[in-house]
Amino acid sequence: MKKKLSAVLILTCLGCSVSWAQARRGMTPADTLRVAEVSDAQISPNGALVAYVVTTNDGNERRASLWLARTTGVAGADETGAGLGRFAPVQIPLSGVTSATRPRWSPDGVRLAFIGTREKQAGIWLVSPFERGAARFVVVVRETNFHIPYAGESLAWSPDGRRIAYISATDDERDEAFSGAAGTGASTAERRDDPRVIDRIQYKSRTSFSDRLRTHVWLVDADEPSSPPRQLTYGSFYDHALTWNPRGDEIAFLSNREPDPDAVNNSDIYVVGASDARTRRVTDTKGCEYEPQWSPDGRFIAYTATTRDVTTIDSISEDAHVWVTEPSGSGQREISGRLDRRARAPRWSADSATILFLANNRGRTNLYAAALDGSRLNEVLGGGAQASNQCRGSLAPPALPPFQITGYSVNARAPALFALTVTDPAHPAEVWLYRPSACVNLARLSGHNDGLVRSLALVQPQEFFFKSFDGVNVQAWLLKPVNFRVAASTRYPLVLSIHGGPHGMSGYGFDSNFQAYAARGYAVLYLNPRGSNGYGQKFSDGTFREWGGGDYRDLMAGVDEALGRFSWLDGERMAVTGGSYGGFMTNWVITQTPRFHAAVTRASVSNLVSFYATSLYQDLIHAEFGGFPWDDYDLLWRWSPLRYVRDARTPTLFIHGEQDNDVHITQAEEMYTALRRRGVDAVFVRYPREGHSFREPLHRQDALERTLGWFDKHLKQ
Repeated sequence: MKKKLSAVLILTCLGCSVSWAQARRGMTPADTLRVAEVSDAQISPNGALVAYVVTTNDGNERRASLWLARTTGVAGADETGAGLGRFAPVQIPLSGVTSATRPRWSPDGVRLAFIGTREKQAGIWLVSPFERGAARFVVVVRETNFHIPYAGESLAWSPDGRRIAYISATDDERDEAFSGAAGTGASTAERRDDPRVIDRIQYKSRTSFSDRLRTHVWLVDADEPSSPPRQLTYGSFYDHALTWNPRGDEIAFLSNREPDPDAVNNSDIYVVGASDARTRRVTDTKGCEYEPQWSPDGRFIAYTATTRDVTTIDSISEDAHVWVTEPSGSGQREISGRLDRRARAPRWSADSATILFLANNRGRTNLYAAALDGSRLNEVLGGGAQASNQCRGSLAPPALPPFQITGYSVNARAPALFALTVTDPAHPAEVWLYRPSACVNLARLSGHNDGLVRSLALVQPQEFFFKSFDGVNVQAWLLKPVNFRVAASTRYPLVLSIHGGPHGMSGYGFDSNFQAYAARGYAVLYLNPRGSNGYGQKFSDGTFREWGGGDYRDLMAGVDEALGRFSWLDGERMAVTGGSYGGFMTNWVITQTPRFHAAVTRASVSNLVSFYATSLYQDLIHAEFGGFPWDDYDLLWRWSPLRYVRDARTPTLFIHGEQDNDVHITQAEEMYTALRRRGVDAVFVRYPREGHSFREPLHRQDALERTLGWFDKHLKQ
């Protein structure tokens, strides 16, 4: 009895810290590149194996590889608490494939299809994990550089396991967009980019100009390499997000088929016949549909959706909820609405009676289940919840520590087994197995970051809530410095970090930058001001038509609360930082108050008027400020940090990618130039080849080192 209880405690201890006696030092910028990114855990149909992706840094390159973990033999964790059981994961050998992502099991669980890259050419490959044979190339996949939000599944096996539907780009001249360049009748091969003729609104990708390719649904025979692939959809559209019906004769997908898709963001569900390529529309709503998933019995398609007339391809303020529709388009109804949380990743139970999904909730990301008939909606697994209701008496497990589920899959047969990727503030994501029907129901399958975690002093945050200026309850976290000691004469500098969005959510995920700040001796404060998701629709709408209004006041109230609660914080040595919308807020903060003595702003917005004209996301302004700029320029200028730059005194470091089309680098140029002209200490660091998020590992390390150096210069000297 005692031994079984011990296993329960071990397996549910997601957030257990390594011994401080083992910790040698805090996390450095170089250490952040040692973190293995574990993602896309796919459980086999019979639940025996989990395939997943591990992305690591190799010099200045990123490498993605496929790994395989067994789910058998893990119920009894070893006595060290590693939880890996008898079988350690193994890397799937893929000779000649330099990068492998998106593993998907065949219906019989014998083969894996995946997207692999060889000699810079992407394609679909097949591998049999049970055999020693090499991976077999199936078909070329052509990708577009155009930004497709929430792209969903890009490859899917037919139910009989003989065919694979996939998404690939084309410049087929039957597509309207490729009839010629500027009306000259020139073929695609003859097209020139000098001069570059622009004839569409969304002519930019995230880091360059759009390649004008369009994505469509294709079909290939998995067992006949000589059989040519078939293109099923055509037109000047971006078709994406595949799901088969259980009969294997139709494929549902998403497409925006507005007269001008660049001007109106409105994706709907369509269905195409696998044999006759006939396409029909399923939904016809003003909102956006995402992530379609056909039920195992074929009666319904589950999906997530928004309902507002105006939305955006970037940071959506409206929480998407889970919906279902009949394949004919009848019977559309909302399933998860009463939860009042942002939902994603719908999946069906094997009996088609329940829809599973993830939703953000107060800094956590939990797994929920909703009955198709509306009889129940409950949390299945989440930090702070009970691990299992199957245990009784002295075997009842404790509440789980807070964490975030970053992804999951469920097996196709009963009983249900879940493969999860899970992270908490002191542990990067790893693969876990969840057995709802078992008493000991959680087991960790991978440990790619165990060595790194054991070598470092990683800090768990302290959560607190506070009442903001108008009585609204706001959630916050404080990360203490590494080697923190309570002493009457010791006070620690504070870094306020602001998340992006504005509709992002801080919480219980691992953040290597935060750990590096703490290792350098800084306390880190982060919170979810109004506008953040995870607290319901009203809270998420809290920044509408006033970026820097209530959210700024929440942030300052959070700083005041932290200084009042924790007397060891030094209110005279504070810095502020953030990226994207967090960069906007950093620019806003330094123009509204002189209380911060250092600022680092990354990929930041400074002028909402010019942001509209230069960003890939023009519709963000439509959605967030209720219209076009020319209808109310004064409103956009009122909420632009640049307007108030004459009041800024804070030394500021600007970090920006030169190819960032999400927030064009001119936004940093405008703010930097204004500060320098006014005599404020400012430095502008431009990163070639980088977009909104940095891809090159050495650039990421350099940006963090410069950030810490800027804090040290202005807060420690």
